[in-house]
Amino acid sequence: MLTTQLALDADASIFDFDVDGVLRPLLALGLASVREEWEQAPHQHRKGKLLYATRGVIHCEVESGVWIVPPQCAVWIPGGLMHAAQGVGEAECYCLFVEAAMAPALPAVCCTVAVSPLLRELITKAAGFPTLTALHGAQERLVATLLDELALAPVEDLHLPMPRDARLRRLAALLLEQPADKSTLTEWARRIGMSERSMTRQSCEEMGMSVGRWRRQLHIILALQRLAQGHSVKAVAMELGYENTSGFVTMFRKAVGKPPARYLAERESPRT
Repeated sequence: MLTTQLALDADASIFDFDVDGVLRPLLALGLASVREEWEQAPHQHRKGKLLYATRGVIHCEVESGVWIVPPQCAVWIPGGLMHAAQGVGEAECYCLFVEAAMAPALPAVCCTVAVSPLLRELITKAAGFPTLTALHGAQERLVATLLDELALAPVEDLHLPMPRDARLRRLAALLLEQPADKSTLTEWARRIGMSERSMTRQSCEEMGMSVGRWRRQLHIILALQRLAQGHSVKAVAMELGYENTSGFVTMFRKAVGKPPARYLAERESPRT
């Protein structure tokens, strides 16, 4: 379970209180830096939740898919949605809890969003507000601006959708267990008891992408997790089954626009 200390009031406490019981539009909490990995079991609450990573990588899972949150990104989880979260590497992040009625412009589905320098500063400032007291004056105006900026934040494609079909779920589980496996689509289809044509058609219908693209997206997510743990680009490439580092770097650059080392270095920079 999550045991990270939170920056609440003068006396920081463990994150074990009822966030839905705090009756105000937005509650922002800063999670202190931790060196070990942490995990939060599946749970839900009425308020929507934003997990914003400033350091390390956050892995968030809901029934419909998995989201990866690299530094300077955040995952938005609508209220009432069952979810679990895990920190990878030396994690440092913020949690925002938002009353849905106060932010109708926020997404109705789970998604990963980029955090601009302005939004980052607003989140940091809001996390310093007293936890259990009502907002007023300048605090209310800052929260209103924060919610406006959050609604405008661009969505990033760091999502790994999960299928509903039991056979495709088995395929996803096999690929998660064996990310370096280079079997053909025909071989994968045979293992899960489907024809290649049916597997391809249904994966596009249920996940919005082909099996090949899903596997590449999986590699991006696993790569970000491993790199956040301090693994070298070469080690990650070998672990994911690439014959050489350049092939992995080319795949990563095509997917996110930058090579892996540069991508994470720029994300870690406070000027990003």
